[in-house]
Amino acid sequence: MGDGDIRALRKEYQRQRRVRLSRNLAWGALLLGVFLLALWPLGAEVALLAATVLMLVRKHFDVDFHFRRLPMDLPVGLFVLLSGASIIVSPDRGFSFYNWYNLVVVYLLIYLTAGQLVRSVQQFKQVFLVLGASAVLCVLYGLWQWAFGIDVSDVLWVDPQAFPELTKRIFSTWVNPNIFAGYLDAALCLTFAFLVKAQGREKRVVLGVLLAAMLACLALTYARGALLVLAIIVAGYGLLRDWRVLAVFVVLAVGALAFDPVLLDRLGSVFTKMDTSAEMRLAFWEATLAMIGDHPFLGIGWGAYWLVYPSYDFYMQGNFIKIVHAHNLYLNYAAEIGLPGALAFFWFFFGTMVVSLRARFRAPEPLPAETSPFTLQAEGLDGELQSIQMSLQPPAEAPAWEWQRLLHWSDAEVLGGATLGIGLALISVALNGFTDDLLFNIPTSMFLWLLAGLAGALAHMPGYRGWVRHRPQHFVPPQPSLELDKIGQQLTQVAEQTAEALAKKNAAKLAANRPKEEPQKPKSKETPKVKEAPKAKEKIKAKEEPKAKKEPESEEETEAKEVKEASDENRKDRKDGGTTEDVQGHD
Repeated sequence: MGDGDIRALRKEYQRQRRVRLSRNLAWGALLLGVFLLALWPLGAEVALLAATVLMLVRKHFDVDFHFRRLPMDLPVGLFVLLSGASIIVSPDRGFSFYNWYNLVVVYLLIYLTAGQLVRSVQQFKQVFLVLGASAVLCVLYGLWQWAFGIDVSDVLWVDPQAFPELTKRIFSTWVNPNIFAGYLDAALCLTFAFLVKAQGREKRVVLGVLLAAMLACLALTYARGALLVLAIIVAGYGLLRDWRVLAVFVVLAVGALAFDPVLLDRLGSVFTKMDTSAEMRLAFWEATLAMIGDHPFLGIGWGAYWLVYPSYDFYMQGNFIKIVHAHNLYLNYAAEIGLPGALAFFWFFFGTMVVSLRARFRAPEPLPAETSPFTLQAEGLDGELQSIQMSLQPPAEAPAWEWQRLLHWSDAEVLGGATLGIGLALISVALNGFTDDLLFNIPTSMFLWLLAGLAGALAHMPGYRGWVRHRPQHFVPPQPSLELDKIGQQLTQVAEQTAEALAKKNAAKLAANRPKEEPQKPKSKETPKVKEAPKAKEKIKAKEEPKAKKEPESEEETEAKEVKEASDENRKDRKDGGTTEDVQGHD
């Protein structure tokens, strides 16, 4: 091995080391950002941006890492362009541009980073495990707020005249009870989906306890819209999939309303009386519709709702309160970035929902069961022996509780829970959007774009069927059984080609060994000529005459035969001559 080979090996080793380092650092930064998303939004933003940079570094060193086309790339690109174009008509272009590149660009990078880095079932499991740990901390902090008291008398989250008994609403790390309730709706959908798909007592018990704690926190937010959204989702799932889910939820809801009369009064106000919160929303929606009518194409400018609203304010008639959004997801986007931009965003939003809910994964084909001559059959004498053997076995005991089973999830459990959970979470955001704009909150928007990136990554998992009918094959790696079939076909093809090549080679050899029509007399240079006796020459001529009538032979065979015959005749003549001389000498 020369110096050049050693330098090449050393260079390749350094490259592989950089690839591993960049891959591990990018993945760790992504998990850190996912964990901090609900706890510390600024830290999550920094970590996710670092994951984006490290992903580009990995792309530079890793020749096998390629960017993939995600299902909703087209509407995402249109949304980014149209929302950026709305800055032109903003009353404060500097503010709109600053807000746009600090939010929209960050959302785009989160979507792309999650969609490109997550490429295996194990990575999906890690992401949702980190999301679950973050949700547990949020729930615990919310219950701590309820236990030790949070005074809301000085804030505008409740109407003290309409609800004098309501003095405590938890919000955990989300600043506002309504925003926290929207996050809990999405987290409940994810937890419920994994509970439905989980196999094993340990997993279901732990997820059931977490689900009950989340429901308690949601009730303590007293967010009417979020509670009604959850009721609609559970009712729909119960009617379409499993009625037992609806029955359990009804029992829990009746128990919660009987235990907390304030919650009953709060929910009943939606249908019985009008409070300031409902009146303000109706006024905001009316003003927003007027904005859309005046600015239908590019809107009023990204993030400029609070700048334009005073011109359309007919309810408050004052500037002492800054209204930052329309309390309606659909109207707010249509007002700020225009109808084309809003259509692009909702194409992305509902398209992602369809990608997730329509996801189906082909299960790997089971291997055939191995049979042996000692296996008992279910018929005849074997059936009687099998029944006797089963009757003699002791009854099986219930398996003991094992914490290790919580970490063992099959591919079907992870992928099934992810697809159903993301779809239901997006449905909850869509329903909450009718009464509030949850995406105005930055962590909630980051959470939405993260889920969208994960849904895009699901579309590239092995065996996925859903968002498009005709997809290039390199996007769907084959299943093991299909791979074995493909290898068998390739081996058969190679065997056929080898057999054909051998047949051609044998035919060429036969054609080369076949003599010509008029073979020339061979001239042997290497073989020394032996002096032939006259009798030997006559015998050789007598033998050659009938051979001339036969089929001509090859040069090599003819030469070998002549040499052999000449040597035989020479030995015979020598034997005869020597005997005569001996007799004469004796005489």
